[in-house]
Amino acid sequence: MPTLEDFGWNRKLQDAFSSLARRDGVPGRVVAVHRELLSVFSEGREALAAVDGRLIRGAAERPDLPVVGDWVVLRRGDGGRAAVEAVLPRRSVLIRRSAGERAGPQPLVANVDVLVVAMGLDADWSVRRLERYVALAEASGVEPAVLVTKADLVGDAELSRRLADARAAAPGAAVLPVSAVRGAGLEGFGAYLERRRTYALLGSSGVGKSTLVNVLLGAGRQTTAEVRARDGRGRHATTRRELFLLPSGALLVDTPGLRELGLWDANGALGAAFADVAALAQACRFRDCRHGTEPGCAVREAVEEGRLDSGRLANLEKLRREEAHLSRRLDPRKAREERDRWKNLATEAWERSRRKRQG
Repeated sequence: MPTLEDFGWNRKLQDAFSSLARRDGVPGRVVAVHRELLSVFSEGREALAAVDGRLIRGAAERPDLPVVGDWVVLRRGDGGRAAVEAVLPRRSVLIRRSAGERAGPQPLVANVDVLVVAMGLDADWSVRRLERYVALAEASGVEPAVLVTKADLVGDAELSRRLADARAAAPGAAVLPVSAVRGAGLEGFGAYLERRRTYALLGSSGVGKSTLVNVLLGAGRQTTAEVRARDGRGRHATTRRELFLLPSGALLVDTPGLRELGLWDANGALGAAFADVAALAQACRFRDCRHGTEPGCAVREAVEEGRLDSGRLANLEKLRREEAHLSRRLDPRKAREERDRWKNLATEAWERSRRKRQG
């Protein structure tokens, strides 16, 4: 029978629990989130639990509410249904910017050790998107790893080139090629996963995340679906994030495919995610060099000499612009200034057009 220790429970968590729990409270870990209920592993079994109303009212923001991977304090009710009344401090949390016009933080998984980015060698392949995932890992304080799926779709030479591109996009990260069709690399990926460590598997729909989870579990627990031939995109076979205890003792979170990944508060992490660019920038003539037309720019020189991919530099600048735009939206004063600037530009354009029409 699994224990809390198998799910990562330790002395530090015990101390945090003791400071938060009441006499009748018990610890547990969230393994899945349903619409109104949570699946929580506690006392040797998995059971459904509601979120205590006081916790909901006390949460100033949605990110304070429990997500998959959280350690929580459970209170057993009279009718047998448990309620989550507190969330233990998180050691890490993967947070993206919520989709849509209204910007906000959306936590994906908590208490993760490694973010495993799954990317298929078909139409899904994108080095620029991989760089974005690495920035997410750095911003969340977790280790990145890259799982290159569908390795059977390309020849050896092409596979070597793609792996080199992945290593350049994720410096220092483990890069593991696998093929579920041939079974190649699956043993190596399984050996990479360490006992009692938590790995979050993220990527687009159709890259084979659920297939890999089924192989590692030794059972068809997760639904899988075919990808579209025209663009390599898959349907959402997985509809919720779920934490699995693998037979090896490792903990793996399967997640629905992400159509977009906006970073949240990642500006401080971009230097780590693009450490090679930051290292080159140290040799620029000016400390505030923007790597544009300034003289003595070591970064632009590296691009011209082929030592740095121009697309990687352009992607870094794109992520910085996104962060700056997000900062302006979240700051009321900056937001007003931004609206006024665009309003003035529109007014000037209309005036120029009017004068031109009048001759």
